[in-house]
Amino acid sequence: MFPASVFHLDNGLTFIHQEIPTTPVVVADVWVRAGATLEPEPWFGMAHFLEHMIFKGTASLPPGVFDYNIENKGGVSNAATSYDYAHYSLTTAAPYLHETLPHLSELLLNAAIPDHEFIRERDVVLEEIRSYHDDPDWLGFQALIQSVYHKHPYGRSVLGTEKQLMQQSPEAMRCFHRAHYQPENMTVVIVGGMNQQSALDLVNCSFGNFAEPSDCPLVEKSQNPIIEGIKRQELSLPRLEQARLMMAWLAPGVEQLRTAYGLDLLSVLLAEGRTSRLVRDLREELQLVQGICSNFSLQRESSLFTITAWLEPEHLEKVEFLIRAHLEDLQNQPISQHELDRTRRLLCNEYAFSTETPNQLTGLYGYYNTIARAELAVTYPQQVLSFDAQELQQLAKQYLSPHNYAVTILKPC
Repeated sequence: MFPASVFHLDNGLTFIHQEIPTTPVVVADVWVRAGATLEPEPWFGMAHFLEHMIFKGTASLPPGVFDYNIENKGGVSNAATSYDYAHYSLTTAAPYLHETLPHLSELLLNAAIPDHEFIRERDVVLEEIRSYHDDPDWLGFQALIQSVYHKHPYGRSVLGTEKQLMQQSPEAMRCFHRAHYQPENMTVVIVGGMNQQSALDLVNCSFGNFAEPSDCPLVEKSQNPIIEGIKRQELSLPRLEQARLMMAWLAPGVEQLRTAYGLDLLSVLLAEGRTSRLVRDLREELQLVQGICSNFSLQRESSLFTITAWLEPEHLEKVEFLIRAHLEDLQNQPISQHELDRTRRLLCNEYAFSTETPNQLTGLYGYYNTIARAELAVTYPQQVLSFDAQELQQLAKQYLSPHNYAVTILKPC
């Protein structure tokens, strides 16, 4: 049973509320379907840049006032942008939400995006881009997803490039903002020490006056990416102490959530914990890698399964061969009941640990409602426990082919 209440307001906004009477803290999250996938070609990087510019004030709220008021009340605010969403979070003592949430809504609904602040903040974003280019793991991952997704938006950096940002204008950003920061694209989640009626009244009052939507260039529908054969690339990077082996497989998006949950289980089975297959074999016993991990990333349109290893360059070929051999075994040898029980237990425990605080719950509900439906957020443990070994093995055969994947190798110069 879904423990929160879901309201669909008259203007199209979704509001989710869960009261936790035992905590004096309240968290308000705002999730907007305004991520990088909605950027038309001239505006790559704009969704993330707009996240910065949201906090530069409105006609009635000067820059810095929101941050001052939040910090003066002992609260914390945060924001992030991904491919599928932009996300804004506010944590404060419950009595102060009536003073602080209206300021956040004012920024989100009426962002002024002043020309002079645009130029100033662009330098901040450009510096952020440059700093990431000093991170070999980020560079390797960007090369990997570009190889996997090619022309799909998931294949480019959420940050954009220096060249792309320099071509953008405040007018274009205002257009993007007015097109996508609309109530039908927005989910507001409040969890913590505030009763339902007070929270509903506050949201109705704060999120009532949206600007008229504007037309902006349409995003061309991308073809579903596919990987045929082994797509291999190798990069040589200066100041790299260890090689990286990064392998990736495509998986369905949210339209096949059960498949996603099964791939979560396979990720844990392969490379989470010292007794997982790849860690035990390649790190603990053969000592061919310093570290190895697997990750399943659920995305709205197309998800990604990755295996990453940190190792000496001379072991690259052997480790890739052994990973492929493990995938063959996974598809052809029975998964033991002990291994299945361990994997299901780990994922259910992780879910339990990640749903303990108001911050975690607002994030969970808002994320699911943005890419699918909020109520699905609480079905995860039941779904995980319902998998048997045969279904997992079938998923491995379907999605983790040792003959169809992308691989990016990073080597020291």
